[in-house]
Amino acid sequence: MNQFRAAQQNNQTDRGYLQVQVVSSENNFPVSDATVTIRNEDSPDTVLEELRTNSSGQTDTITLPSPPLEYSLNPGEPRPYSEYSLQITAPGFEPLSIDGTEVLSGSTSIQDARLRPIALGPSQPIVIPDHTLYGEYPPKIAEAEIKPMNQSGEIVLSRVVVPETIVVHDGVPTNSSAPNYFVPYRDYIKNVASSEIYSTWPESTIVANVLAIMSFTLNRVYTEWYRNKGYDFTITSSTAFDHKWIYGRNFFESISAVVDEIFDQYLSRPDVKQPILTQYCDGKRVSCPDWMTQWGSMSLGEQGYSPIEILRYYYGNDMYINSAEQISGIPASWPGYDLTIGSSGNKVRQMQEQLLAISNIYTAIPTITPSGYFNEDTAEAVKEFQSIFGLGQTGVVDFPTWYKISQIYVGVTRIGELNP
Repeated sequence: MNQFRAAQQNNQTDRGYLQVQVVSSENNFPVSDATVTIRNEDSPDTVLEELRTNSSGQTDTITLPSPPLEYSLNPGEPRPYSEYSLQITAPGFEPLSIDGTEVLSGSTSIQDARLRPIALGPSQPIVIPDHTLYGEYPPKIAEAEIKPMNQSGEIVLSRVVVPETIVVHDGVPTNSSAPNYFVPYRDYIKNVASSEIYSTWPESTIVANVLAIMSFTLNRVYTEWYRNKGYDFTITSSTAFDHKWIYGRNFFESISAVVDEIFDQYLSRPDVKQPILTQYCDGKRVSCPDWMTQWGSMSLGEQGYSPIEILRYYYGNDMYINSAEQISGIPASWPGYDLTIGSSGNKVRQMQEQLLAISNIYTAIPTITPSGYFNEDTAEAVKEFQSIFGLGQTGVVDFPTWYKISQIYVGVTRIGELNP
């Protein structure tokens, strides 16, 4: 084992990036002045970095060693990511340890940390297992991609809705002792995609895989698949039944950006109302002739295939991208056009009111007066918001910015629903 670790360390020839974001588990508020100590898991006695969080609960983005980029572009290579251990402390909070944060060459890894106030008792350490493309996980048990809707007589959703939260059962369905976690929908998709594909892959490949993950998930939501079987959750974390979701794992910035851009979409076939249960496998250790393969989708992306071309290559030419009719848990839907300097009306005022509430918690965001008119001050506040939450700093409220503002507004104006 020591020889293997030495070999891994010798392969750390590239660089990746890491930022840590710290919030309170009690209310989702950012925790400022937290100390984040970072160690390489192969050298646990050596401190690589010690960072402090700012008023937004974020550390600086730092550069860390990683294996070569090509390791993540070829199956069967050595592990393509470095693993780091984090220790996070802050006055008034229990310390938290996270082992296994992944850093890939050229990618920015975002590690969220939810600190428990001392009054709530000690935190459980987080241990992030191997990525599914590197570790050993059970293959997906095949299911019909379109579910019969009348066999149980149960009422299911009448239209496709993006839920506010996903209830994830962290184990196989029959394991009654496994915990359930309430996870915001977009965070769930980012977690699964970061667990199942590499952020170094072509963007079209990432988009195709995210669409497959979202469509599968929305099929579980639409058909109430597990609830109609008597369970109290939406989906499991078992790769044999659903997707690999890992409690507390990091996600990758490039994957996060894709999810924020298209989170209301899913895959359809003509005359089928439910989202398609798009199953897949890695295509190397496991073969699945009628499904998408992850490594195959990577190769097609490198060849210049678009997301829909990748999906149709595997699932057939009658596969289409659709948009959900409703997004739950948001104060107001996107107006359908960008808001920018000179825009006016109720949508501008709604956005300004939400941004003002957020700025009371994230104090780096300039305070604005909700007027219904999008002026320079509003643009500056939007830019700072975009900077904090990993969006392009345009000062324009586009689709992903609108819904990110809504998501953060909901998070800071009500007690967090995530399990602490």
